[in-house]
Amino acid sequence: MRVFVTGHRGYIGAHLVDLLRREGHRVTGCDLGLFDGCEWDEPARPDRELLKDVRVITLEDLKGHDCVMHLAALSNDPMGEIDSALTYSINRDASVRLARLARQAGVGRFLFAGSCSVYGQGPKPDLDETDPLNPLTAYAKSKIETEQQVSTLADGSFSPVFLRNATAYGYSPMLRIDLVVNNLLGSALSYGQIRIQSDGTPWRPLIHCRDIARAFIALANAPREAVHNRAINIGANQENYRVRDVAEQVRRLIPSADIKYTGEVGADPRNYRVNFDLLSRLVPDFKLQYTLASGMEELHRAMIEHKFGRQDFEGNRFVRLRTLKPRLTRLSAA
Repeated sequence: MRVFVTGHRGYIGAHLVDLLRREGHRVTGCDLGLFDGCEWDEPARPDRELLKDVRVITLEDLKGHDCVMHLAALSNDPMGEIDSALTYSINRDASVRLARLARQAGVGRFLFAGSCSVYGQGPKPDLDETDPLNPLTAYAKSKIETEQQVSTLADGSFSPVFLRNATAYGYSPMLRIDLVVNNLLGSALSYGQIRIQSDGTPWRPLIHCRDIARAFIALANAPREAVHNRAINIGANQENYRVRDVAEQVRRLIPSADIKYTGEVGADPRNYRVNFDLLSRLVPDFKLQYTLASGMEELHRAMIEHKFGRQDFEGNRFVRLRTLKPRLTRLSAA
């Protein structure tokens, strides 16, 4: 299979390229390189690499590919709020344009990296794909509006699939610590404190970043009739946790660390527990390889090996928002 991956040098994209290459697929990667210099380890390289903005991908770039795996985005709620117009331009408008070009180029399957954040403040536990959406941020709104617009392009030869990914965590060659699990573990190593900015009660569905990459491949290989034009929650029912539960997992790894509630954000309105039964029904052979416990153990070992400390936690390198801010002019000028 010939696969076109956007955002291939990102936190999840680095895993996706590695897995695709290991399975013998031909990979074209497309990435603007906004986070160059943030590498923790050397990421896998695609067979062909395009260093360009996703908003200027051309029809010729896409011709000859069987599948597009679209990850490129301003990739979390805080980054999306820096400039909401830019967020919609990249996350929604460029995604819809890319889908149209992919259909025109004869690409059969289009996999879109969405998010469970579209559920926002969930009205009930165990939200599934049929429940009402309540996106609270520009990032979440851009994801659901992309789903809605791209779904209208589906036809007999163009099959979009929308992956509503649980909150990512875990080791990647392109490490991020601006994700709840990674952040709490990094805080414990840096300060001897597990610093929780909310009151610790919100629910989050969690998934290792490499398992998200595996889900992309599973859905690319799934029978068309099973996944065609569907939104699918990506995760596992047993991997829903309250933030305070994550803190307890960190303390299991670092018993000397104290849990401290800083109160910076108060009661976080983003609170959702998610049901993943549809994924199990549609792709029954797909199972997560990581639990929160095993994924945190792996990341903890890597942090110790890399001598992760306060300078890393407080610096710009592993926090996407801090890295992106001085580079926004590159995005705004495009």
